[in-house]
Amino acid sequence: MGFQETMDAVGKAMDVAGVVAIVVGVAVATLVAAGALFRKGTEPGEVYHRYRRLLGRSILLGLELLVAADIIRTVAITPTFQSVGVLGLIVVIRTFLSFSLELEITGRWPWEKKDRED
Repeated sequence: MGFQETMDAVGKAMDVAGVVAIVVGVAVATLVAAGALFRKGTEPGEVYHRYRRLLGRSILLGLELLVAADIIRTVAITPTFQSVGVLGLIVVIRTFLSFSLELEITGRWPWEKKDRED
């Protein structure tokens, strides 16, 4: 197996890992939320916010893995101007999604300091 075939296989494995991270994250978040709903004394609003946080984190992790796979394939397999441009667009979109999800999860921008109460 040559270098390009190996890098293609690694890229595909990273793609699978990204999708698995999202799917497993959704399943775990759903199970945790469902379990919390049936516990006494748990408020639905609290369950909802925790569910959203868990979903957001799993999506962020999956996006990071998917972008890593794109970078591997672009740099190692097809380093053309077109593929680098597409990769750049993907990274810009992913960065926007990450910032948006981070804002939704924590209620602050990634560069803002954490409150001491968190």
